[in-house]
Amino acid sequence: VYIDTSAYTTRRLPAELVNFMNTGTGSRKVLFGTNYPMIGHARALEGLDELGLSDEARANYLHGNAARVFPTVAG
Repeated sequence: VYIDTSAYTTRRLPAELVNFMNTGTGSRKVLFGTNYPMIGHARALEGLDELGLSDEARANYLHGNAARVFPTVAG
């Protein structure tokens, strides 16, 4: 089971979700999403640095988890 963050800007992610993203399991279960065209990439990522994600959690959130879930799309 996975969760994506489309329809939320990074600044509006619930603290519980951010805390989960920093756990071993959580870092592998959350995928970045934008809800484009309503929320574009730049706006969706505003505040990413302030979340305090570990390097692993950040990399998984932005790319790694999607690449693992959708390997044929990731190339």
